[in-house]
Amino acid sequence: MTTEFATPIGDRYFADYVPGATYDCGSVEVTEAEILEFARRYDPQSFHVDPAVAAAGPFGGLIASGWHTASLMMQLYAAHYLSTVASLGSPGVDELRWPSPVRPGAVLRLRATVTEARISRSKPDRGVLRTHVEFVDDGDAVVFTASLVNLLLVRPASA
Repeated sequence: MTTEFATPIGDRYFADYVPGATYDCGSVEVTEAEILEFARRYDPQSFHVDPAVAAAGPFGGLIASGWHTASLMMQLYAAHYLSTVASLGSPGVDELRWPSPVRPGAVLRLRATVTEARISRSKPDRGVLRTHVEFVDDGDAVVFTASLVNLLLVRPASA
């Protein structure tokens, strides 16, 4: 079940992320031009940069780089989920997967589920947030998953 945050992103702190809650974090369309531009710059494999070669390749057509997909995920994650006042960055990402290819014209929806939220043992002014994210295309295929870890400030007593 998808819920809405009770607190706007500009006033969201650690306690606003409740384990078990799932959030819709928006959607983005993936264009062929963006696939080609990203891949030519960062991941120049033939099935990302050359539609003719890609058509005869292992995926039967042009597909987005997984790193492009990860970048699109991060764009939506930062814009709709991650606090703009309490985020302290991330110590890492676990279990990053690309189970299905992303094709030109796909519309990807981001779902984020809070899987763990705990106060830091060494720094009690912040919490450790673990979130499972899924990008789902317009055919309901899961095209990206990851377990993200973020550090967030605890709401100050005056806030």
